[in-house]
Amino acid sequence: MSARALFDQCSDRALFERLAQKYRSVLYQYPSSGERRSWENSLPALAEVLCDAGLDDIEVLIEHQLPLTSLRADIVLAGSHPTTGRPSYVIVELKQWSEARLVPGTDNLCLVAGMGNRPALHPVAQVRRYCDYLQDFTNVLSDQVDAVAGFAYLHNAVDQDVSELLRLPDAKAQLFTSTSRSELINYLRTRLSALNGSPEGDSLLASPHAPGRQLMRAAAAEIIDGGEFLLMDEQEVAARLVKRAVSLSRQSDKKEVIVISGGPGSGKSIIALHLMGSLLRNGRSVVHATGSKSFTTTLRYVVGTKNGRIPKLFRYFFDFADAERNGLDVLICDEAHRIRRRSSRQDTYAGHRSGRRQVEELIDAARVPVFLLDEHQVVRPGEMGSVATIDEAAHARGCIVRHVDLDNQFRCGGSRAYEHWVLCLLGLEPGGPIRWQSEENFELRVADSPEEMESYLRIRQESGYTSRMTAGFCWQWSDPQTDGSLVDDVIIGAWHRPWNLRSEQPVGGAPVSSLWATDPSGFEQIGCIYTAQGFEYAWNGVIFGPDLVWRGNGWRAVREASRDHTVKKAAPVAFERLIRNTYKVLLTRGLAGTVLYSTDPETRAMLASVVPTGIEQGL
Repeated sequence: MSARALFDQCSDRALFERLAQKYRSVLYQYPSSGERRSWENSLPALAEVLCDAGLDDIEVLIEHQLPLTSLRADIVLAGSHPTTGRPSYVIVELKQWSEARLVPGTDNLCLVAGMGNRPALHPVAQVRRYCDYLQDFTNVLSDQVDAVAGFAYLHNAVDQDVSELLRLPDAKAQLFTSTSRSELINYLRTRLSALNGSPEGDSLLASPHAPGRQLMRAAAAEIIDGGEFLLMDEQEVAARLVKRAVSLSRQSDKKEVIVISGGPGSGKSIIALHLMGSLLRNGRSVVHATGSKSFTTTLRYVVGTKNGRIPKLFRYFFDFADAERNGLDVLICDEAHRIRRRSSRQDTYAGHRSGRRQVEELIDAARVPVFLLDEHQVVRPGEMGSVATIDEAAHARGCIVRHVDLDNQFRCGGSRAYEHWVLCLLGLEPGGPIRWQSEENFELRVADSPEEMESYLRIRQESGYTSRMTAGFCWQWSDPQTDGSLVDDVIIGAWHRPWNLRSEQPVGGAPVSSLWATDPSGFEQIGCIYTAQGFEYAWNGVIFGPDLVWRGNGWRAVREASRDHTVKKAAPVAFERLIRNTYKVLLTRGLAGTVLYSTDPETRAMLASVVPTGIEQGL
């Protein structure tokens, strides 16, 4: 809508109700009272400024979703530049803050009155990242050097009460308060002409989005060559908290433990790799550890292509049972939901086994332990990584614990609405299953057969998009035959395909187990939970096996149908939780879309009832 239309409609509460309904349709939840209050207070303040600047006809895009993420810029103003006449865009972050100060020892973390001790990213740093991100991932802007700028408007604040925030200079992003309202008007006139901005707004909305850099391909540049991942919002807050804790670690009497939680695609591993690169370049001793063989092996493989010494920095959780106390500056525990109760291996002599729990060993190993986890990804008995477990162990050791939740807004591709839909579908959150509402940036379909699923995904694979098929662990897993060919263990009617390899030796053209998710030839095998967890690909096919079926009005986990002997040993309640978590992981690997199929007719019918679009409608 135009700035004048926004100004005129701000007095009509119907505008805010329409925004709430749009919010609900996109995010599958109603906006919080704070979000609605922000619209009601901040939008009129901005509309008045725009009209006072004589910019009645520029286009105002409210809650604009940044490409390939679930992040939303409060406002994007679209129009033409007053000097060059070229398209010009201004990102606006609206804050109701009245008082704020910097976190001691940082230059872009804030403590805001009324928000307790939870640090927030400096609004100028936030806007700058939005500007860079929009330009990096929007084709129409990729070659336009000065097309995007932005500002944060603290319309309830005066300069005196946020004076520390005014010290952060930035050529692309600025900060204004009620004190500097006239300067804001002048600034807007330097970025936007008074001409109609709807063509520029339409161009932005219609522009193709360039895909983000794949995590594994960027790892080597990030760690070895000094490349930088662009961290957004809470991602940057998390990284800054870690860097601050590292700076203080040798003077402080209290150890700080940083716990970063988030769902698939929220950027946990991007944060981990950014920290690895940044801390190593600054001479800090840092090691990355996981409980996932596939994930660690893949990282070692990728970074080892340029520097054979780097893979030694990627370890496993059980490597720290005998580690020197505080021997590292930082230990980054990625996939921390896979922490076990004990680190002892079966071949460890009883007298040499640590008496500590694994989480305690990891905390003790570094001055700043960092844990990144998703509690819904616990898929094996004995895995006990949770925020509560880490908190309890850290507090028992007298540590300060700081939390960052990445789930509030950010997702690196994929769909936050889809992730919520999956949690409801599987009963991991209440209120489901719910009917899927079509979304522009994510496709969800149900296949009538595995042949239909494979054909649909193969087209995407051959078009240059990574595609994979996964299944519940409901079929035997045979060793390769003597001639090197794989056994087609996954058999559904006349359709049959092999599992991915179990070994780290390539056989018959199939990639080794740990590289199944990243090697193009992995499409020809069916992946399981242990090779898919920790990875993402553009297109995702998931086969529900007979271990989880829909009966009547609920799910039933069938122990007899599972071929995962370790999971089958779990108690009934734990077994059902592990099976649901397994499918949650499998279902949330896709960034562009997911295709579902169940071997069970009643389950397939239930899925079709909540997913209105079939395969034939997407070809």
